[in-house]
Amino acid sequence: MEKLVIQKAVVEDAAVIHSIQVEAFKPLLEKYQDFETSPANETIERTITRLQQKQTDYYVMIYDKITVGAIRIVRKDNRRYRVSPIFLLPEYQGKGIASATMQIVERFYEDAIVWELDTIFEEQKLCRLYEKLGYSKTGKITKINERMTIVFYEKELVWI
Repeated sequence: MEKLVIQKAVVEDAAVIHSIQVEAFKPLLEKYQDFETSPANETIERTITRLQQKQTDYYVMIYDKITVGAIRIVRKDNRRYRVSPIFLLPEYQGKGIASATMQIVERFYEDAIVWELDTIFEEQKLCRLYEKLGYSKTGKITKINERMTIVFYEKELVWI
């Protein structure tokens, strides 16, 4: 995907990251009514706080010179990393950008032995995306409301 550039974000990117996050998650918020947990309801201050966390790296996805999404990586203990969240503007979804971004970003963290993430169980296209990338369900689920369940995934890397 030669039109895709993954660039480390800085605090000055907070407004664009927040704007894309709200737009990306708004359809899911409307569908699942998860007002307490939806990234579409988060404030820009929350984005700024995350950008300033020492254990967090944000990257923006620039596709054809347009910032179309972002991904947040959280460094945990024992060479574990968490994707939380990854999001794209609705009009850029389904083009392979998220998949390519995940593959690129995972290579940035050569010491990783486990990757973690979670997604909405009812959004089977998202589940399939992560499963195609080698993630497996952990068995942990969290019921958010009568419409929505969060399912947790892990990807263990084996180094030879």
